[in-house]
Amino acid sequence: MSELITPPLPLTVAVSPCPNDTFIFGAWVLGQCAPLPDRTASFIWEDVQVLNEAAVRREYDVIKVSAAQALELLDDYVLLPAGGAFSKVHGPKLVTSPPTSSSSPSGAPRTIAVPGLGTTAAALLRRAWTEPVELIPVRYDRIVDMVLRGEVDAGLLIHESALLLDRYGLSCILDLGRWWDERTNGLPLPLGCILGRRTLGIETLEWITGRIQASLSHASHAPDSIWPLVRALAQEMDDEVLRTHIRTYVNHYSRDMDEEGARALEYLNGMIHA
Repeated sequence: MSELITPPLPLTVAVSPCPNDTFIFGAWVLGQCAPLPDRTASFIWEDVQVLNEAAVRREYDVIKVSAAQALELLDDYVLLPAGGAFSKVHGPKLVTSPPTSSSSPSGAPRTIAVPGLGTTAAALLRRAWTEPVELIPVRYDRIVDMVLRGEVDAGLLIHESALLLDRYGLSCILDLGRWWDERTNGLPLPLGCILGRRTLGIETLEWITGRIQASLSHASHAPDSIWPLVRALAQEMDDEVLRTHIRTYVNHYSRDMDEEGARALEYLNGMIHA
């Protein structure tokens, strides 16, 4: 991508503090993929559902949102090919704690905490779970505690929480990554995407894509240079968990979602609007 254009400065870029986003955007945030000082962007860090709601209000120039939400906003935003989260291995997991006397007699949960009603996880759950249930929106990092305290019958886990079921002593009753894989013949599961405001124009949007790719390349070749930022913003402080999270959700689709990623988004769009 060309470095010769001058984008509107500073761009407002809103992403989540999850390890995959900080790994991808960290070098840009820290000015490591351009001569210092890098004043091309002002960064905002928010939970994914907060970002979904901000995107609906068209608040930022560049924003990370759930893939399901991105598909609803393409009149005003362009879906950028870089920076997204696609998984070939893991997906959201519906979990419960060991049965108690207050459990539903049928064994099916009646209340499920979800990480936002606009998330891809919630969209998949609505298609995969046919039992009547109340979905309760909760910030993703609070769901495990709600399940363990019995405040809800089940929880839908995303991000690093979905990788730590054994640590929490929770049981997975529905693996939405496996559910997706069985129905799509192995397409990657689109979890999050980067949107750029259409009014920025094609040259600026291409420049932004190039900056995301440069930032990811720098982190991939010099991960120690952005690791303090990743750890500072993460909910989970165990380095191996953070690295597992990044290996799971940062892959070649993060640099360019390519035709396979586009097909996965098309399938998700059809599923949501069926």
